[in-house]
Amino acid sequence: MFKLAHISDIHLGPLPRLSIRELFSKRITGFVNWHRNRRKHLFGGTLDLLLDDIRAREADHLAVTGDLVNLASGLEIRSAAAWLRELGEPEETSIVPGNHDAYVPGAYEKSMRAWYDYVRGDLAPPQWEEDRHIFPYLRIRGKVAIVGCSTAVATPPFAASGFFGQRQAREAVNMLRAAGEAGLFRVVMIHHPPIRGATSFHKRMIGIRRFAAVVTSGGAELVLHGHTHLNTLYWLKGQTGPVPVVGIASASQGPGGMKPRAAYNLFSIDGSPGAWELRGERFSLNDRGDGVSPESVDIFKL
Repeated sequence: MFKLAHISDIHLGPLPRLSIRELFSKRITGFVNWHRNRRKHLFGGTLDLLLDDIRAREADHLAVTGDLVNLASGLEIRSAAAWLRELGEPEETSIVPGNHDAYVPGAYEKSMRAWYDYVRGDLAPPQWEEDRHIFPYLRIRGKVAIVGCSTAVATPPFAASGFFGQRQAREAVNMLRAAGEAGLFRVVMIHHPPIRGATSFHKRMIGIRRFAAVVTSGGAELVLHGHTHLNTLYWLKGQTGPVPVVGIASASQGPGGMKPRAAYNLFSIDGSPGAWELRGERFSLNDRGDGVSPESVDIFKL
């Protein structure tokens, strides 16, 4: 049995000091939002509680579906890189970026360069290459194929949309087909929910229909996303049946906020092609904010 843990929307804090030059951009809106809202409910200690519980349950791999940082300043990106190194080996953690990781023009490239070992496919070069497409990537861990996709793009103020384009769709289809032919259980990671109506218009994913076609044509057994800070379960049409599309609350959300408390998903994967067994469980921060407990023993069983 392979155990895959899923967290998202970490928003590592606290927010560092920013220069006037850094704030003279879209970052000013995020800066105000952080001090008015997010800093009251996002706590680093909450994330540590989740990670300790994930380790205690002996997960084989950790999937992080974006938004490691808040405003994608250079200091935040470097701090996130240090956090990743403390988290563990790159082979045991897979990341896709979120809109906050590409908050302003140029931030995406800086983030991917700093976090490259965690977004690098198995066959990608060991060093970052400026002109090379990272996504989609393919990582094979045991009987599981992880396909990481990116919707992270810089957007104007008051927008948080994502984009999934044709090139990435073509390559993702090929990866999924090859993984299926190899008899692997296929997990797709993406930040924005690939479901129409799952979030507001200004936070939507552009390319939802294209992504659905990828799942139908290439095949997949599970899709993981973040972005909404909600615990959700949707379904997409697959080759042989419905494919679960699972979201998760922010991994740093403390008690008392408008959004659900911090949580993680734990998927147990077993079986073989044509007879896969998938069990999804959710564990969340308790009411006191000092521990983690099962919230939903069975999100679903397949």
